[in-house]
Amino acid sequence: MEQWLKKLRKGYGKKLVSLHFWNAWIVVILAVTGLMLVGGFWREILGIGRVWLKWLHIIVGLAMLAPVVYYLILASKHWKQLRNKPWQKVNTIIVLVLLVGWLISGLVLWQFKLVGPKWSNAALLTHDLLTWLGLPYIIYHSITRTKWLKDSTRRTVSATTPTKDIHGTADSLDTSGENTAAAISTPSSNRTTATKSPDQPQKPEPVYTRRAFIRSAVGVGLAVTLGPTFVSWVGRNLSIDNSIDSMLENDPNRMSPLPQPAAASSPPIGGGAEGHFRVYTVTPIPSFSNENWSFRIDGLVERAQVWNWEQFVKLARTVQVSDFHCVTGWSVYKNTWEGIPLKHLLTQAGVKPGAHSVKFYSGDGVYTDAITMDQAQMDDIMVAVMHDGKPIPADLGGPVRLVIPQMYAYKSVKWLNRIELIASEHIGYWEERGYDKDAWLTGAAQLLPNISS
Repeated sequence: MEQWLKKLRKGYGKKLVSLHFWNAWIVVILAVTGLMLVGGFWREILGIGRVWLKWLHIIVGLAMLAPVVYYLILASKHWKQLRNKPWQKVNTIIVLVLLVGWLISGLVLWQFKLVGPKWSNAALLTHDLLTWLGLPYIIYHSITRTKWLKDSTRRTVSATTPTKDIHGTADSLDTSGENTAAAISTPSSNRTTATKSPDQPQKPEPVYTRRAFIRSAVGVGLAVTLGPTFVSWVGRNLSIDNSIDSMLENDPNRMSPLPQPAAASSPPIGGGAEGHFRVYTVTPIPSFSNENWSFRIDGLVERAQVWNWEQFVKLARTVQVSDFHCVTGWSVYKNTWEGIPLKHLLTQAGVKPGAHSVKFYSGDGVYTDAITMDQAQMDDIMVAVMHDGKPIPADLGGPVRLVIPQMYAYKSVKWLNRIELIASEHIGYWEERGYDKDAWLTGAAQLLPNISS
């Protein structure tokens, strides 16, 4: 083992430089793909390409394991080169924490169905935090390094002549570049530049310069981060107050009268939602008023139903408490929803024998999804009009949205305004783009043994 490690560490300097090169490109690819996956703007533009982009992000993220492990093998030697250089040690630790943190949190998000919503929710927050703190740091670090890499005396080392560090300790530089990284890391004022004899031409060791890489990477990074993805993320996820109350204060919906909460909703019997909703949408958020809003049930029903807003808010409502889980990894727990159970609406309309699926339409005019008639018999599927005793703001899919607690939230159609019973199955918006047709949460089949997942 010792001989194997010695052989692996041979040419340490060149290998460390190569690791920086590959790791830099991995970080850039992950940053660009990750930011595009977050933004609603890119969701609409990419379509099915978003699923391919997600897999690219996962594969490249897994590839990051290779340079991290390889560096750990070289770390003991590198650490010796950084003796009495505390800031370079701190930088190394920060970069390692970022890379390992991204890797572990990314693995948890990748396997979110196995680890459960609590772990995936924590992993998503960690992943985002590391991204928005780590990217500026890495870009800054790379730009500052580029400045001193322009100095040729800092980019060349001797192939044979020993040098001395600031403490006078001799280090022999071999042709494999053992001390390349040390020569690069040491400021010229603290280092003796190695020289060859006059009859031997100097042949500088090729050292990776990040100039071209930084020029392109920073350009791409700024284009993405200063574009719609970054603006949307900051505005909707990093706002100081992203509570339901703040959303309602700026709610573009103008519905009258407002629904009045039942006793079980105010105060909410669930104690109030725990967590924060992230606003994802494939279209601009629509707005509604009494004049342009209606709700209908049609298709294979005995009695088609149409309500305006004044009629709809008078329908009898029930209250339930449930958790809300997004397929991207975040969750909001203990939501108190108030609305009409889907089963009640279907019973009122009368289901014809040929009905196979229940299709849901969003008021954005684009998004649709569906469940089977058997799945529609679940007691906790609700056409919700209130959340924690308050109207549902447009940002969260109001004035009316679907809630299917035992499935991931892409099934819970926002801005719901139509339910149609159809004779065949329907492939929803995200299912067309690679998502599972059945969006069961882990354990849903155990809660409902008569439904196969």
